[in-house]
Amino acid sequence: MIDINQNFKGTAILRGDALRVLRDFPDAVFGGIITDPPYASGAADQNGKQKATSQKYSGVKSGNPLPDFEGDSKDQRSWTDWMTEWLLEARRCALPGAPVCMFIDWRQLPSMTDALQWAGWTWRGVLVWDKTNSRPQRGRFRQQAEFIVWGSNGAMPMSRKAPVLPGVFRRAMPPFAKRIHQTEKPLEVMRDIVKIVEPGGIILDPFAGAGTTVLAAKLEGYPAVGIELSEHYAEAAAKRIDGYGETEQAA
Repeated sequence: MIDINQNFKGTAILRGDALRVLRDFPDAVFGGIITDPPYASGAADQNGKQKATSQKYSGVKSGNPLPDFEGDSKDQRSWTDWMTEWLLEARRCALPGAPVCMFIDWRQLPSMTDALQWAGWTWRGVLVWDKTNSRPQRGRFRQQAEFIVWGSNGAMPMSRKAPVLPGVFRRAMPPFAKRIHQTEKPLEVMRDIVKIVEPGGIILDPFAGAGTTVLAAKLEGYPAVGIELSEHYAEAAAKRIDGYGETEQAA
């Protein structure tokens, strides 16, 4: 465990269970929490939820080169309790007024807003991520959007040193062939979202996955820490962040 304090200036990916690692952090150190937790969604019933994540999210039914990830098979009640528990710890670690932003889909949106408020955060709204494409279904609306629930650790003064940011982000998912994680979010979207944190604030992502939040923070000049349970993805994220260069910037 590295020493995370208000003088931390770099980036780090820590391997471990988010809740356990969060308990090791000091109080009031992070300037913002930005994350994409396991949705425990992607199916209409519990049998569907218990399928491998590659079957639920990647669109590749066989020969999938990306390892599955854990924590995505909880029922709604268990998931909401778990969300509340780690959000309580994250708020303890966050500075007063620090923002929190979390990706989610429509199925778990109500549960996420409940957990956020039960953990003591101030709920401030829901942003829209327009993925621009989805599987068409005749006679139905496209499931084209996901959402970002956001809030703050108490009062959030208008004088904060942060820009005016959009409420809708329009960007396609990265092509599957270029992803290093099954549910990887677009780097361009994350680069916008991290700007809600005041300059110099340390950004925390408790569910680092592909390391996109930490990479976006680094590119925008923020120190950042990610936590990742999977050994494979922790190593892949760290390698991606350390080795980011002109090829990926142009992609």
